Amino acid sequence: MKAGGWTSGALGLLLTLSITLGGQSQAAAVLDGRSLTFEEGGKTLTTLIYPAALGDLSGPVTQGDTTWLGVGPSLYGFDALGVATTRLDFSNMLSAVDASGGVLRVTAGPSGAQDTYSVVGGQIQERVVLVPDTQVTGWLRRAAALTPDSQVAQAALQDPTNPFLALRRAALARQRGDRFTALSETQRAASLPLAFPASLQLAAQMEALNSPAAANLLLSRAARDYAARGYDPALPVSRAALSAYGDPLGELETLLSQNKLERADVWIRYLRQTSPRFEGSLSLYTRYAALLDAQNRSGEAEEWRAFARTLSTGTLYNLGADAVLTLRDAARVSAFVLLLSWLAAYLTLAARTWRVQGQDTAELGGRWGSWLRRPLSRLRRSVVAYGGFGEKLVMLSLLSTLLLSLSAWTWAARAETRLQAPALNIGTYGGAWFYGGLDELELTPSRDTALLRGLSSQLDGDDAAARSSYEVGTSPLPCAQNNLGVLAENRDDNAQARGLWQASLSAAPDLLAPAYNLGLQPSAPEAAFQREYRAAPRLCYPDQRSLVRALGGSLAGQLRALVLNPWSALMATPTQLSTPLQAVWVTLLLLTYALGVVWLLTPSSDPSGRAGRPALFRLLALLLPGSALLDGAWGAVLLLGWAAAIGNLLTARGWLTLPYLPGPLSASGVLIFLVVLYALNVLGLSLQEIGSFRARRAASSAK
Repeated sequence: MKAGGWTSGALGLLLTLSITLGGQSQAAAVLDGRSLTFEEGGKTLTTLIYPAALGDLSGPVTQGDTTWLGVGPSLYGFDALGVATTRLDFSNMLSAVDASGGVLRVTAGPSGAQDTYSVVGGQIQERVVLVPDTQVTGWLRRAAALTPDSQVAQAALQDPTNPFLALRRAALARQRGDRFTALSETQRAASLPLAFPASLQLAAQMEALNSPAAANLLLSRAARDYAARGYDPALPVSRAALSAYGDPLGELETLLSQNKLERADVWIRYLRQTSPRFEGSLSLYTRYAALLDAQNRSGEAEEWRAFARTLSTGTLYNLGADAVLTLRDAARVSAFVLLLSWLAAYLTLAARTWRVQGQDTAELGGRWGSWLRRPLSRLRRSVVAYGGFGEKLVMLSLLSTLLLSLSAWTWAARAETRLQAPALNIGTYGGAWFYGGLDELELTPSRDTALLRGLSSQLDGDDAAARSSYEVGTSPLPCAQNNLGVLAENRDDNAQARGLWQASLSAAPDLLAPAYNLGLQPSAPEAAFQREYRAAPRLCYPDQRSLVRALGGSLAGQLRALVLNPWSALMATPTQLSTPLQAVWVTLLLLTYALGVVWLLTPSSDPSGRAGRPALFRLLALLLPGSALLDGAWGAVLLLGWAAAIGNLLTARGWLTLPYLPGPLSASGVLIFLVVLYALNVLGLSLQEIGSFRARRAASSAK
């Protein structure tokens, strides 16, 4: 089929040759450009033409009665007449096919990230981790789509391994009224062996053809292939990976938008079973539960909500899949509240000391000129220097907490970025593409990174490398102990395996894998997946907390970096500012903090209270609750509460975006909160005024 990817002579000639030449020797296969020709005795039996859109060609290589040719990510085995009898799907586009050593070896992937496979008896001997690339995982469907309608029948005979060609042939037969051919081709398409992405793509087409039974069968086979390849529901899957892997989420959303809840239930249960931690899972589960509620199926809706809550186990602070983003937003809003509180306190203190500061700096060259003439003396007469010890302590504490919040923000943003690395979000570990992505992260050696690498090696079948990784350090993590037990079980050392599982469970009683392996029947979704699809012992996968430690280090490490190198730590804050602007505010912050420490350790520049209580100070004290009460504990509480209320108002108006925190309080709630704050502030200021009045009267009486 020219332009369709497969061409041949007349169909009758093909059938005749099948009969007359069936017992003869293998025909010669010659590749000329993008044409593969099978010849026998000078006669051309079949010519297959592959459009450039199908990818590079590798081979051909002849082994016995089979001619092998790599096309894109697939390896085809042809019989003597050029009919495809075998198709093997690999992890990436093929770059080489070689049989010079007596064993057929296939290389997939670009230089630097290549997997090498052995093919024996028409089967791939190694584990195949599919690259999440639609050019690879959608290749079969694309190959069928390139075939013109006039050549679909011949193409389906030439390549009986492609179910999408069979489905196209069924559609054409249905248009002709040939119901028998349509039904038989549809059934044949659903019965062909496929990698799980192709099964899901085919299932979606079956849904469009209103063939739910075929779709259900394909979903079941996809789940089994998913498990057989080492993919696991314990690991996160990005939306991009899901899209490359047949896009079950896209099909589910289509069914939900069409209000086909019965069919949507089948697809969402597939996702729940195979990859429940997909990107955006919580919002989708919540949406589905709401749809069930609308149908008065509240029991089912609550069951889905409860299931969604179980997925929070093992995440950072058990906050769910978005835990790191929640921490990031919390740190951002904390930094805003602390900075606003400090500025309010500084402004109020400046209003109180402005007159006295002007008098003290007059003899030094003026309020501003003194910075040039007598900088050290001018520092001694800075605004904060006039405050009392309590006020200076509170302001320094606000700055210290601000630095901690900025560090937490930096750490969380960095950890989240690294958690979203594509290699960590395809539902499994292993394969050259994964290792290349892992190397780009430049992980610091630790027990958690050893667990990650060891598990990847174990999934790939390299038990020696896995054991070596797990045993790094003084003692392996409980999760690694479980996996060492699986290695022992594979060696038929049952006693050592049970001992390791018991030690793992004793060290971490919440681990599912050792509990499953010891026969304790845990009820988590991973255990149900293991029971249905895998007979081997359960491996332990790193949870989000372990991955965060492996990828970003601990928050304590970030704080240590802040102490040792504050400039670099703060310059890494993801404010989206240009480097010069970032350097300006970092410089001001560090300088202010250093001066705050100095001011705290030196006596007040106004020990006798010369500043008094000017009118502007009283006005700001009323407008900024707590800013004039910092010499007592309640002042800081009122000030932080006021700043938090301002942050809430800005969030409600969309000026401050915090998508991963609970929504802002209602306007009435904020109003009540502010009324209480201002009432307490007025009470505090009144008591302060009464105390000031009594002090002045006592001073007058003493005179």
